[in-house]
Amino acid sequence: MALKTFKPRSQGLRFRVAPTFEEITEKKPVKSLTKAVRKTAGRNNTGVITVRHHGGGVKRRYRIVDFIRNKDGMTATVEAIAYDPNRSANLALLNYEDGTKAYILAPEGLKVGMKVMSGETAEATVGNALPLGKIPLGLMVHCVELEPGQGAKLSRSAGNDCQVMAREKGTVTLKLPSGEVRIFDARCKATIGSVGNKDWGSIKLGKAGKKRHMGIRPTVRGVAMNPVDHPMGGGEGRTSGGTNPCSPWGQLAKGGKTRKPGKASNKVIVKRRK
Repeated sequence: MALKTFKPRSQGLRFRVAPTFEEITEKKPVKSLTKAVRKTAGRNNTGVITVRHHGGGVKRRYRIVDFIRNKDGMTATVEAIAYDPNRSANLALLNYEDGTKAYILAPEGLKVGMKVMSGETAEATVGNALPLGKIPLGLMVHCVELEPGQGAKLSRSAGNDCQVMAREKGTVTLKLPSGEVRIFDARCKATIGSVGNKDWGSIKLGKAGKKRHMGIRPTVRGVAMNPVDHPMGGGEGRTSGGTNPCSPWGQLAKGGKTRKPGKASNKVIVKRRK
């Protein structure tokens, strides 16, 4: 993905860095592969706000992405590269031999017209989904399953990938994007390559209104509030809060451990994340 800057003809354009979308070839999403998303503005079923700073935003439809890749042994042709408003990565529209279509995350280097396949017999080339036990050591993969047949859960955002480190007795060791080294079942599927759209992190919105288009409302700092509204509020002049960083309900925000000590997945983690 290429990025473009703008001449500062307005304050909203002065620092804006936007994608060119030159790799996007799909004009309109496939209607059968999308579904409507009802906006909740952060409210639960009783109308109470449970997630703050949500509301407004442009109406959009959810793209149904095939994270399972269970059409083993069947070749699919990349028909288009599509934009997805719901995630940082772009999508690739696949057209299988039997006529069915599906969206997958578009890896770096996948072009329109290329062939992809899933299953144990597939080659270890970009866009193909294989069991981890069949992937050569050192290759970068994405869309990794935690359990066989569960569907991809890890390394799904733009530019992410995992490295295949070792293989032993039905297990495969991967180095995750966070730096964590973890053991996986060799039957878990992963897709060869890195997720595309790696320049996504360099985008600058340029104006507050763009954030509102995305459905994100303004955030007020706790130290700017009164004591009645926030534990960190109040004080004569500008103060740092006088208490540890916390939520409006007093929940500590920094430094506290959030992982359960006896979590079952502890035994598959070889090295903790950085």
